[in-house]
Amino acid sequence: MTGFTLNGATRLVPIIGDPIEQVKSPAGVTEALAARGRNAICVPIHVAASDVDRFIEGASLARNIDAIIVTIPHKFAAFRHCATSTPRAQLLGSVQILRRNADGTWHGDQLDGVGFVNGIKAAGCKPEDKRAMMVGAGGAGSAIALALLDAGVSELAIHDGDATRRDALIAKLATKHGDKVRAGSDDPSGFAVVVNATPAGMRAGDAYPVRVDKLTSDMFVGDVITAPAVTPLVEAARRLGCGTQVGGGMFAAVNALMIEFLLSPSR
Repeated sequence: MTGFTLNGATRLVPIIGDPIEQVKSPAGVTEALAARGRNAICVPIHVAASDVDRFIEGASLARNIDAIIVTIPHKFAAFRHCATSTPRAQLLGSVQILRRNADGTWHGDQLDGVGFVNGIKAAGCKPEDKRAMMVGAGGAGSAIALALLDAGVSELAIHDGDATRRDALIAKLATKHGDKVRAGSDDPSGFAVVVNATPAGMRAGDAYPVRVDKLTSDMFVGDVITAPAVTPLVEAARRLGCGTQVGGGMFAAVNALMIEFLLSPSR
């Protein structure tokens, strides 16, 4: 890691999750902050769901913790600790990153969705007026769903194994986007944009999150998974000639947004 010196004045940016081994942010965030002249380090910390509230309460007492990055499964829990947050975070009830307000409280935002949409646009997908389907209604999926609707998709169908969670997300999104959002299935037939926002594909032997036998070459397929770099779903889509975005594309776009958020003035 170049351009970084660890000393008593170093500011801390923990990234918390359960598990945490898969995260790729620490080095990139640290290097990006150093490049912008900040003496700060991003540190991965493994925090179980049962301990996340206590961890954030404790971290709030540390005067040199300037921000917290949040990954699976803590995005909804972290929102509870925000004194202020962006409109999209408020709508979703989840945050992916927190930074200090001037009074020491937390300000949160949810950047996963905007990052995902920025990534697919960079990969050649134009979501405007397209029919989209998404599998997964968790923290990342919720943010991606909102960002796709905000980007102008004509319809979004959401599928999740937990129907209660799916329906709760649809109800939230409908307050802003009305009947453009509905319940869907794992069948991508007729959709131009297909999104996997679940962990399916991280482990060898995982079932496909969508019916790959229904994919066609005119579809764009995006995945949130970063390890493996190319998931079985993306491999199957590429064999058919589909446009694709791997999780790394979303990761790079989200990282850029996180740096700007971290360096923004306190409220």
